[in-house]
Amino acid sequence: MRIISYNTNGIRAAMKKGLVEWLQTDVADIICIQETKANKEDVDYAKIEALGFETFWFSAQKKGYSGVAILTKIKPDAVFYGNGIEQSDFEGRVIRADFGDITLINAYFPSGTSGDERQTYKYQWLDEFYNYLETLRKTRPNLILTGDYNIAHHPIDIHDPKGNKNSSGFLPEERAWMDKLYSNKWVDTFRFIHGEKTGQYTWWSQRFPSVRLQNKGWRIDYISVTDSLQSKIADAAIFPDAKHSDHCPIYLSIK
Repeated sequence: MRIISYNTNGIRAAMKKGLVEWLQTDVADIICIQETKANKEDVDYAKIEALGFETFWFSAQKKGYSGVAILTKIKPDAVFYGNGIEQSDFEGRVIRADFGDITLINAYFPSGTSGDERQTYKYQWLDEFYNYLETLRKTRPNLILTGDYNIAHHPIDIHDPKGNKNSSGFLPEERAWMDKLYSNKWVDTFRFIHGEKTGQYTWWSQRFPSVRLQNKGWRIDYISVTDSLQSKIADAAIFPDAKHSDHCPIYLSIK
């Protein structure tokens, strides 16, 4: 099972930048998209489905905002839209698909960069989502959590940790949430494969075009698995050369 997680920052915009042509190269069996910023009917999804993908979309009620989708060549046994928490579901942040005894969760974590109100909601969402994961794990222990977490976990995951110590996405409380997740028998698949490899980022600010050229980025996109799947991790990677978004795709291969 080959999985890609990709925040496209608007799937229609990404398609105009060659996303479909990239998918034609058979990058993965399952593509988890965050920030679709569109309803399914607003997207030329026939081009994607022509490549053999079945597509499942969970969009925000607000037009042009948030939204997640799963594009898969492996038929899921079941798909669940949302996680049953009202505001999160209103914003189209979580979609789940079950494949045999494996459950794949694709999530777009909130950003707190727009101000205190959204940062407060981000903390609320993190707590609610953690409880959702813990409850789900009781009946579905083999979990894969893909998505834009909007958090750089360690100083190694951000190009300027000192300069960003007070920035949303690298705040102590956010990083503590990541600590809690990984100390509770979850595995950061990229670090499992690549250890403390530096300069590995998945997002670059669009404010200054030179930032991506200089690789001044953040690693805020992750594919995590419960420890029951750790022995099945075959490969993990970041694909910075795919440039359809301000993020880049990340990859996991599970035996």
